[in-house]
Amino acid sequence: MNKVLATITLFLFSAASFCQNYVGNWEGVLEIRGTDLPIIFHVSKTNESLSASFDSPSQKAYNIACSDAFVKNDSLILLMAKINGRFAGKLDADQKTLSGIWHQSGYEFPLSMLKTSDYVTSNTPKRPQTPKPPFPYKIEEVEFTNADKSIKFDGSITVPIPDPSVDYFRAPIYPVVILISGSGPQDRDETIFNHKPFAVIADHLTRNGIAVLRVDERGIGKTSGMFKNSTTADFANDIEAGIDYLKTRVDIDSNSIGLIGHSEGGLIAPMIASKRKDVSFIILLAGPGIKTIELMEQQSDDVLAASGVSTTDRAIYRPLYKNLLAALLMESDTIKAKQKAIAIFKKWKNTVADSTIKNTTGVTDEKSMIRFTNTFVNQINDSWFNYFLKANPADYLSKVYCPVLALNGEKDIQVASKQNLEGINVALTKAKNKNFKTIEMAGLNHLFQKCKTCSIYEYAELEETFDIATLALISNWIRLERFN
Repeated sequence: MNKVLATITLFLFSAASFCQNYVGNWEGVLEIRGTDLPIIFHVSKTNESLSASFDSPSQKAYNIACSDAFVKNDSLILLMAKINGRFAGKLDADQKTLSGIWHQSGYEFPLSMLKTSDYVTSNTPKRPQTPKPPFPYKIEEVEFTNADKSIKFDGSITVPIPDPSVDYFRAPIYPVVILISGSGPQDRDETIFNHKPFAVIADHLTRNGIAVLRVDERGIGKTSGMFKNSTTADFANDIEAGIDYLKTRVDIDSNSIGLIGHSEGGLIAPMIASKRKDVSFIILLAGPGIKTIELMEQQSDDVLAASGVSTTDRAIYRPLYKNLLAALLMESDTIKAKQKAIAIFKKWKNTVADSTIKNTTGVTDEKSMIRFTNTFVNQINDSWFNYFLKANPADYLSKVYCPVLALNGEKDIQVASKQNLEGINVALTKAKNKNFKTIEMAGLNHLFQKCKTCSIYEYAELEETFDIATLALISNWIRLERFN
């Protein structure tokens, strides 16, 4: 018995010591399409458990919490659900280098990390708009399930506090909105780069007499279920469960339940409103209005432009991107899809300068070409992305008859404002919707921040979380203008 106990104790000691080797700061450089992105990991240990955060200094993104950190098969695994990312690295013999792979949204990039400190240090960016107590409204943690009871949702509802001098004879009921997040695993605040846009929106609306429900997505926080392999349709069903829950509350006006969807959420909101008459209004923030495959083609071009890729190189790359999307979307066999992707890439490569290939794809040799085409295939084969690519917002918008407010940032490089607002306009006109408004918000990016370079990297650098003029526009429209 003592020998067994001694063996277990030795094992635990060894495991703890092994984990200790990972504690500290690790620095490396991630090369993506010719652009160097410094990455810093901060790995800590409490009792026998690891935790971690990471920085992307060039993006001014600091202290972003990893969703999980653990050691498996002699590798440090860091999961980053917020960005759909993962790092897996093994310690070299010197115990000071982690050689591994950065995985994100189906793409893989080699990443070597050097230990720079045995102690954890980190930076916290300024986020002055993040709401802080005391709050002049009620905040309640809520739980509810979907129709078949398979998923338990965890979230927060903020409800105005009634004025006793006005609401003396009866308890008031309030209009309410459900906030619907964009793509990727999202918590109730839609946290990104330490910004909490949904917390900011909820705070503003509730201060203006509008209740707000925001919920952790399936598999995030305390919400059960699996995010992986879920599609936009699944997320729409989840929001419907939220509508059903709100209709059970005595402090909510069940005739004034609205949806505010950001990005992919701007597709989900009309999906629901097109079939449910109990949705009183919808607000689309950077919502799509054109076919997703067209949106992704434009997004790819805009992101390359923001990264400094020339107009000429982008024009040469665009047909490759379009051909890969169209061809791979129709091929369900992974092996055939990878073969087809390589054939399409090689045909394009034979007519293009090496510098253009590197600038747009990062491909410099056979190995990097296979990595590029494989990750392209893997991404398109992802259940969510495959469904999303096939979506056409017009199919739903053309059946929406409730009041609609659509706002898109003029500087948005993820959902281009002009094309998508025009698509929304056309679809709602086709529906003969008599009460809708589409507005391009000058100088704002995809997150509705006032931007300078307006690249994705700048999201983290900006201290502003959400433009206050846009907040005022939203609350005024809900309280007054939607009735006009």
